[in-house]
Amino acid sequence: MKITEIALQNQNSAWQVIESTHLMEIWESMGAEIHLVGSLRSGLLMKNLDIDFHIYTPEVNIKDSFLAIQTLAQNPSVRKVQYKNLLVTEEECIEWNVWYQDHNFRLWQLDMIHFRKESLYDGWVEKVTDRIIQVLTPELKEIILQLKFDIPDDWKVPGIQVYKAVIADGIRTYPEFVEWQKEHVADNFLAWIPI
Repeated sequence: MKITEIALQNQNSAWQVIESTHLMEIWESMGAEIHLVGSLRSGLLMKNLDIDFHIYTPEVNIKDSFLAIQTLAQNPSVRKVQYKNLLVTEEECIEWNVWYQDHNFRLWQLDMIHFRKESLYDGWVEKVTDRIIQVLTPELKEIILQLKFDIPDDWKVPGIQVYKAVIADGIRTYPEFVEWQKEHVADNFLAWIPI
């Protein structure tokens, strides 16, 4: 099976997970603005079954945030929930990680970052994701998907590192990426956007 076909199958499965959890409707019902970001939105979802959302409300109310997750957790396929309070950091957010088991017994991680609207990172990842989509060519997309496929399952590499390596620095193969990553492990990838 071609690498692009595997990616497309995973994307279709990811949308089924989103629909079956009613995740977007749950957050919207509490007045939140919810944005899909990351690899699913950019068409670069490969082996790492991760779905990323950024959620915005005028203020981040812990009680309301817990209420949304409580509603989501009533889904019998939700297996685990993790909470991180980062409200006192510059991110001004709550980070939720929810693990969902699909009908094929695959475990998906739903990452939901609940931000205060107009905080420092409001819209930044959305802007980066849009820019990645704009600069992707079919060739770059296939290279990124192949790299994500080749990276061993026990080596957790954020997608943004792969995108920067390929788009900005011309990395084309897994051995090249291994060497590149050693030299760039301390880089601030959060600040990078394709030019």
